[in-house]
Amino acid sequence: MLFNSIDFLIFLPLVFLVYWLIPAKKVWLQNILILVASYVFYGWWDWRFLFLILFSTLVDFFVGRGLSKELRVGRRKLLLWISLSVNLGFLGFFKYYNFFVDSFADAFTLMGMAFQGTSLQVILPVGISFYTFQTLSYSIDVYKRKLQPTSDFIAFSSFVSFFPQLVAGPIERASHLLPQFYTPRKLTYQLMASGLKLIIMGFFMKLVVADRAAIYVNAVYNHVPNHQGITFVAATLMFAFQIYGDFAGYSLIAIGTARWFGFDLMQNFNRPYFARSVGEFWKRWHISLSSWFRDYVYIPLGGNRISKIKWLTNLFFTFLLSGLWHGANWTFVVWGALNGFYLIFEAAVVKPSKNRFLGILSTFILINFSWIFFRANNLSDAFLIVHTIFTNPGKLFLPTDADFVAPIYAGMAIFILLLIEGNKEIFKSKILLWPMNQKWQSMLYYGLIVIAILSLGIFNSGQFIYFQF
Repeated sequence: MLFNSIDFLIFLPLVFLVYWLIPAKKVWLQNILILVASYVFYGWWDWRFLFLILFSTLVDFFVGRGLSKELRVGRRKLLLWISLSVNLGFLGFFKYYNFFVDSFADAFTLMGMAFQGTSLQVILPVGISFYTFQTLSYSIDVYKRKLQPTSDFIAFSSFVSFFPQLVAGPIERASHLLPQFYTPRKLTYQLMASGLKLIIMGFFMKLVVADRAAIYVNAVYNHVPNHQGITFVAATLMFAFQIYGDFAGYSLIAIGTARWFGFDLMQNFNRPYFARSVGEFWKRWHISLSSWFRDYVYIPLGGNRISKIKWLTNLFFTFLLSGLWHGANWTFVVWGALNGFYLIFEAAVVKPSKNRFLGILSTFILINFSWIFFRANNLSDAFLIVHTIFTNPGKLFLPTDADFVAPIYAGMAIFILLLIEGNKEIFKSKILLWPMNQKWQSMLYYGLIVIAILSLGIFNSGQFIYFQF
């Protein structure tokens, strides 16, 4: 089920009303409703994959129970490996099987040898990368004795499948989200109001910013031979705001929706395009994933507590793995490697600029260059785009229909306003100059955002970008 669909518009208020009709003391009954609603939400796309998420849930629940009773080191490691093998096995099969088969075939072909692998028509389950990492964090934390395993199967199942963040995050840690399923939740005006603001902002970022920008981006990136360098620069800049609006917008809707049910989800984005270095960018972008790789890959490899060569190698490997997590395509591998190289270069050669503007500008340029590989349909297109940017600037491609172009520019202009709003001191002192109390200012501001959504939003845009990851 998509957030930007009529189905969800009906689903959400129905679940909300029934949920809060249940007495607050009957937490177990609220959790059952969340679990059923989450399975309906996920099964709306393809009910067959419900068995996949249920099996992963069962494995990790009983692995956790086993770890709570087992003291022998060997048996504990075996239980952890069962969790890792099942979860990563599912992820590897559904997401990477064809990728590796095709890559081996191409490699043997280049060496002049024939290799015939069998590709399968496998549908990628929506959100598998997200809930797999979420359940793995539980098993690993229980194994390391950082978390006490739960004996409440309903609460654990609800944690794994919690519908607001099930298919595209934020990737929650059990230590943060799971305890919230044990305690009574209360509906307050503050939760409703703050959740509504986040939902409104999320839909604006998705429907107005991301989906308007996507029209131009797709017109260029899906017809690479037809365009010239300056057009690729413009389309890549558009994509930078498309992917941010799309993914950060989803995260805001998820966090806001969770608040309506009394839950707190972690922040996933923190104005990343204002970062003054690539390292800082990755502390602000997709925070739940970046911190996951830091805690469960980078630090276990030794982090920065080892020799400089090993440290930089671990840094590069972590981002290479992060690139592969994003998709079964060599474009994502190169994108991850490129960001890994940026970080190595920053750590070993240069320090972030002391000039705030130059730091932000240089980081934004580097990140945008890497977005070329992230968005390109294949490596051939990506390298052709890079080559064309530096050798054939040409003319800028613009659609001829003024009604088609204007909303794109309008959406981008309003999005810049939202970025300025991120710095509240500047926003309050430089923009909101009229005499008005804070409550009415907020109502006016979000009212204007709703008007922008209704007038400029695209309501038949389909799924979010990160659903395919």
